[in-house]
Parts: sequence; C-alpha cells; structure tokens
Amino acid sequence: MNAQVSQNNTIPKPSVPAPDIVRCAYLELVVTDLAKSRAFYVDLLGLHVTEEDENAIYLRSFEEFIHHNLVLRKGPVAAAAAFAYRVKSPAEVDAAEAYYKELGCRTERRKEGFTKGVGDSVRVEDPLGFPYEFFYDVEHVERLTQRYDLYSAGELVRLDHFNQVTPDVPRGRKYLEDLGFRVSEDIKDSDGVTYAAWMHRKQTVHDTALTGGNGPRLHHIAFSTHEKHNIIQICDKMGALRISDRIERGPGRHGVSNAFYLYILDPDGHRVEIYTQDYYTGDPDNPTVTWDVHDNQRRDWWGNPVVPSWYTEASLVLDLDGNPQPVIERTDASEMAVTVGADGFSYTRKDDASGDAAASTDAVGFKLGAQV
Repeated sequence: MNAQVSQNNTIPKPSVPAPDIVRCAYLELVVTDLAKSRAFYVDLLGLHVTEEDENAIYLRSFEEFIHHNLVLRKGPVAAAAAFAYRVKSPAEVDAAEAYYKELGCRTERRKEGFTKGVGDSVRVEDPLGFPYEFFYDVEHVERLTQRYDLYSAGELVRLDHFNQVTPDVPRGRKYLEDLGFRVSEDIKDSDGVTYAAWMHRKQTVHDTALTGGNGPRLHHIAFSTHEKHNIIQICDKMGALRISDRIERGPGRHGVSNAFYLYILDPDGHRVEIYTQDYYTGDPDNPTVTWDVHDNQRRDWWGNPVVPSWYTEASLVLDLDGNPQPVIERTDASEMAVTVGADGFSYTRKDDASGDAAASTDAVGFKLGAQV
C-alpha cells in the first residue's frame, strides 16, 4: 500500500500492536538561511541552543531534558522533514517499525539515529504522506527549570503540539485513533463534514491536530509559555524590532482548547504558535467537545476573524529522500469557504441566525461578508 493513498479510502488497522507513544518530542525543519532562522528562534523567541554547526542548530525549550525539541537544518527547500514522537521503551521502536511495515508504508531504521542526541529511531512515510519518526533512546541535557538567570520575559517552556494539514480529516482521524491517539475536540457541520480534529497522547488537548485542507503539509508547530503575559511580551518585542508584519494572528483566546495563542511566521514562512492555558485530558472518559463550524467563537473565543492565510498557507513536508511530497487537493468543503466571504457565514449567538434578527443590520451576533 502506497503512503499516498487516495482520499476517502479507509486505512486498515494493522494486526500488530501500535507503538506506545508518550508525546510529541521534536520537529525537524529545513530552512533556507540558517543565520536568519537562528535570529528568529534564538534571539527573538529565546529557544536554547543545545548544539550547532554550519548545517544545523539543535534547540530546546526551558523545561526540556532531552537533547532538542526543534532541529533547524539548512537546505534548498523550506519544509518539514520529520514529526518526531517519543515512545515508552526501546521495544516500542520495534513496534513502530512493524506497525508501519504492515501498513505498507516506506520505513527507514537507523540505530545511530537521524539527528544528534537521538539514538535508535525509525522514520516512516505514513499513510497520510507525513514523515513521522519514533524513538526512545536520547541524550539527556540540563533541564533549565531553575536557571532563572536564563529565563526571558517571553520564555518558551515546552513543545506542545504539531498541526498537520490533510485533505480528508475523518480518514486521518481514524488512522491516528488506531495509532493510539484520542480526540479531545473537533469541528463539524450539520451535513457531517469534519473540518478539524485535535488529538492527544499526553494529558493535554493535543500532541497533533488535523486541519482540513490541501496536504500533506505542516500547518504549525506550537510551544507553550507559562502565562499570557509571556505571549504579550513576544508581541511587544516584535513591535520594537519592527517585525510586527510577521505576526499573522492574535494574540487571542481559542474557543477550541481554550488556550491563549499567537501565530507568527519565521523567515521561511513556517508558522509557529505560542500557546498557553489549555486543560487536562487524562481521564479515560474525557469527553470530546464538538464545535459547529459556523460558531464564530470556535477559532477565536472573542469572535475575531481568522485571516485567510491561516487557512490556505502551510509548509511542505518531505519524503524520506528529502523530496517534497505532492500536495493533494481537499474535495470536501473548506472551513474558510463555509464561514468567510459572501457565501459563508458565522454566528456568535446561534438563535440570531433565524427569524427577523438575521435580516436586521442590527443583528450583531450574525456576521456576513468578508472577514479579513
């Protein structure tokens, strides 16, 4: 079975057990100018350099004890090279390899690892076309939790999640559920179309999310801060540096996840979310929260519009040879099309969408037209 299967084809669940995934652990990004990327991720965002050379920079967040959460690797095409997950034991790397081989996916195993600081690992081209990595062995480094002498006003303390763009969200959702992920929240409409799903292994809202769109592509990587004021400090710093044009969305509060957020763009256009204050999801009966796609507060709790680029722009992903994966067009309705523009709508109070109130220009709970 080719990793690039057609839309709406169900991905079979292998007969062998899925690997026991602990959490999202690091992302490998290809960047075209290492110096500019270093200025963004180190000088602006304050991620800590574990190791670097002329071809790569290994970065970690303040509370991390493994070698890195982000690898910036110099290359000709800006793209995501690996979405890496830590598994529970060395045996789970074997389980991951067997699982994806039964799926018919291309796999590559390296006992010495694919990056510095990480040992025995397997990388796969998964059924959605994404480059996933699974590892356990890792080099421990100093956890900086009490290095307050290094703590910045906008400190990024943890890697929180990935967000992946895929044409067929239900297909991807089932595949990730078979892999052991659980759904915390999703966005649907009354016709049964699913626009997005948030999925977790650790006990937060998500380790990765699936956003409906042309893919496979990386929508964003997200790092957590301790408080809202850390995010506001990053905005102030970007204003002082006269790079406020790299702020794409926010700051604001999501309806989905309840988190306070900011989206910014790195020099290559890779999207980074700064994120804080979501909630615990660890109970076995943690309920799934479903949002109506037309609810104006699903993406921003304050009802602020989502800029079109947030729905349409994303980073390419690479195959195991380092070549960009082909992007497949989404055939289901797009979230932007049904909620933004002359043909779309969103509401703040659902009852305003019917009766005389909807026809009135005073119906402030019901929004029509472009939201740019």
